[in-house]
Amino acid sequence: MKNISVLIFFIMITSACSKQTDSLSKVNRKDFQTVVDGKNTDLFILKNKNGLEMTVTNYGARVVEFFVPDRNGKFEDIVLGHDNIEKYINFTGERFLGATIGRFGNRIADGKFTLDGVNYQLTINDAPNSLHGGEKGFDRVVWDTKQIDSHKLEFTYQSADGEQGYPGNLVVEMVYELTDDNEFIVTHHAVTDKRTVINLTHHSFFNLHGAGNGTVNDHVLMLNADKFTPVDEVLIPTGEQLSVEGTPMDFRTPTPIGNRVNDDYQQLKYGHGYDHNWILNRETSKGLELAATVYEPISGRFMEVYTTEPGIQFYGGNFFDGEIGKNNKRYEYRASLALETQHFPDSPNHSEFPSAVLSPGEEYEHICVYKVTVKK
Repeated sequence: MKNISVLIFFIMITSACSKQTDSLSKVNRKDFQTVVDGKNTDLFILKNKNGLEMTVTNYGARVVEFFVPDRNGKFEDIVLGHDNIEKYINFTGERFLGATIGRFGNRIADGKFTLDGVNYQLTINDAPNSLHGGEKGFDRVVWDTKQIDSHKLEFTYQSADGEQGYPGNLVVEMVYELTDDNEFIVTHHAVTDKRTVINLTHHSFFNLHGAGNGTVNDHVLMLNADKFTPVDEVLIPTGEQLSVEGTPMDFRTPTPIGNRVNDDYQQLKYGHGYDHNWILNRETSKGLELAATVYEPISGRFMEVYTTEPGIQFYGGNFFDGEIGKNNKRYEYRASLALETQHFPDSPNHSEFPSAVLSPGEEYEHICVYKVTVKK
């Protein structure tokens, strides 16, 4: 009888260990379970047949971890984040880690725009401007979440008329999918009952060495763009659409990020490095097209970015200052990059830019794909 009890105990322990090792995740689900604004937060896992794994919290629809292999099959988590929900809620450094951004990604000058003769004032959170949806954008709400299967999560959120100053009741449906082709696909859909502006985007910070494992200045970047939108000293577009030719903004040929980031160039001074919108070379108006590639030569990790949008914001991690993230790693200056597919910053105040207006009876759709492979 004693031997049987010992055997049962051994089987239970072995089973528990097996369940733990089934996942690459290094965070605990219970550390992401709390209540925010009367809604439960949680942690979800996506996997594919190749062993790629992603953890996501419904607080801000944030990607917490994203494990991908190098050319030798070694997996690393390539996105910056925190190991518990409290650090996202009560952030002290970078607010937008891994989040969905809305209602309007990027900056709106002075938080003001006029639509159909009506003046709107948004909340100011990046003085003097409104950034990424305002003081409480979509990154700070709890999304209703349904796990469809091991590959797919479905999110919904209803943003009320007047929320953060934006007009119209906006209903957003969004899907995260991790495919067996190693694609992380973000699909946004939205409808409104009143004319409004919308510019949703995804804001993971990537480091293909692994999160917290050094600089991204050695990453080799390609941006499929002949032009960019220059900005003023508070990072608001001037309205110009300038050629990248002969400037540090030219990434049409794959180039290490750090090669020209410290050049004496006015636009780089304004962004403290790269923090700009590039105008993508598009062949269709709404098709899914290649926007960017990133290659990290040591690991061999290679990421392609596809989008239906007209622009992409490349941010080179210029404002990180060593805050502590997952696994007690420091997120240092220029040790991550964001590639946010989007409409252009401050579009509601620039008639020369592609329109970001959504009307009743129309459906907003934005698809973004991050495909991660390796070069042998």
